[in-house]
Amino acid sequence: MTGNSSIRHQNAALLAITKVEADEVVPSSHADEVLEDTFARLKMPKGLLQRLAGVNERRVWSPGRHFTDGAVEAGEAALARAGVRPEQVGLLINASVTRDGYEPAVSVSVHHRLGLAPSALNFDVTNACLGFVNGLTIASTMIDSGAIDYAVVVAGEDPTPWHRETYERLQGPDVTRADVVREFATLTLGCGAAAAVVGPADRHPEGHRIAGSVTRSATEHHGLCIGGFDGMYTDATGLLKHGVGLLADAWHDAHQDGWEWSDMDRYIGHQVSMSHTNKLFQDVGIAPERFPLTFPFWGNVAAAALPMTLALEAERLEREDRVLLLGVGSGLNATYMEIDW
Repeated sequence: MTGNSSIRHQNAALLAITKVEADEVVPSSHADEVLEDTFARLKMPKGLLQRLAGVNERRVWSPGRHFTDGAVEAGEAALARAGVRPEQVGLLINASVTRDGYEPAVSVSVHHRLGLAPSALNFDVTNACLGFVNGLTIASTMIDSGAIDYAVVVAGEDPTPWHRETYERLQGPDVTRADVVREFATLTLGCGAAAAVVGPADRHPEGHRIAGSVTRSATEHHGLCIGGFDGMYTDATGLLKHGVGLLADAWHDAHQDGWEWSDMDRYIGHQVSMSHTNKLFQDVGIAPERFPLTFPFWGNVAAAALPMTLALEAERLEREDRVLLLGVGSGLNATYMEIDW
């Protein structure tokens, strides 16, 4: 008996995938400058972001730019690329981790600014960094059922408030090495946005069939990564071990259940760090040359990281390529989604 949730789609296709990169580049050396006194007092070396995480730089929104601006721009571009009019959309899902408050949903402002019809459902899906792929699954299932014709999934991320809070705390006189390690992952986060349009495959032979998805949970590890409005706190060792372990378990059971992913043309993963990526290569057996990396120059863009990477790699994909999306989200949850390009 498999431990996975396995969903197969009959008539869903990815019609467009787009990204919006944030405006300003912040080199990882910025963290060394801000935390210079802390690192000196704790005798910690500079360049930790590059050496431990492999993040050389990340991006932030310029002053006056809101994360929903990026989500709307990506959504407009995706609709135009797909040739779908706003009034044809029956569902909008916002999948971002970032939000300004508990309510209303982020989706409402994006729905309004995209000019979608009042009949178009809209809501947020929050599942840490897996939200966008979960949104694609919901959209595909509703298209399969005939409930809607077209769906838009968006995510815009802005962790800069977390950065400010984290820097302020880590400059304190009583900060320890353990404190730095616990908040280190926050400093790898970057800004960006992505959007996808999903529609019926039988009406869009030019689209990319969404074959289905496999998900597995290990919620006993829900305390390994906790994010709130004041920052993110992680057990890096536990996340590395149990997160990649969950992906490996899901991979094994998926193959037992009839999925075959050992020779995909491209593996598009949620972008975390070099250590997570190397362990994924080792434990799951994914070919490194088929796994494009974006965290070195974007950092970890939360729920937008995977779709932004897919949007970048889409320029190189060829018809009939087989693509596997994969990632782990805090909690822990792991998901694979197969797309026949």
